[in-house]
Amino acid sequence: MARKVADCRRFPSESGCTLTLVGEEAEVLRAAVEHAVSVHQHDDTPQLREQIRGLLEDEHATGPDGMNFVQLIEFKTGKREQLGDLLDEWEEATGGKRTATRTVLTQEHEKPGIYYEFVEFPSYEEAMRNSRLPETDALSRKMRDLCEEGPTFHDLDVVRAEAL
Repeated sequence: MARKVADCRRFPSESGCTLTLVGEEAEVLRAAVEHAVSVHQHDDTPQLREQIRGLLEDEHATGPDGMNFVQLIEFKTGKREQLGDLLDEWEEATGGKRTATRTVLTQEHEKPGIYYEFVEFPSYEEAMRNSRLPETDALSRKMRDLCEEGPTFHDLDVVRAEAL
């Protein structure tokens, strides 16, 4: 039987909740109902249980940490400190909304000023949802202003990922 996922990030809330539950359907449903009651102040009713059951999704096979899709962004800038400040600003502004699960910023060893950012997502669809956030759009515009050339984006499906 496929494991199920309940992800609060898919449903905007005043609290900006980011909880994700994964497991067998009965245990995810039980935990999601308890969470909805204790955190989101819903009443535990048969209707709530059916609504939550209808929102559960099948867990997809993933790499480590739920990584199925990576966006590689390649760019050139001499403004590393400003870039760091901009990325920190985006992280704070998108807390509870972003679908990116991890990011790694690298600089080419032999060519300072050439950067590659790896941004991991659970899926391509989640990456596109993240791209549509107003905060991501603002980041993109500001980042282009810092770059000597426009960034190059590479959309990559994860074929194999292992923790070593």
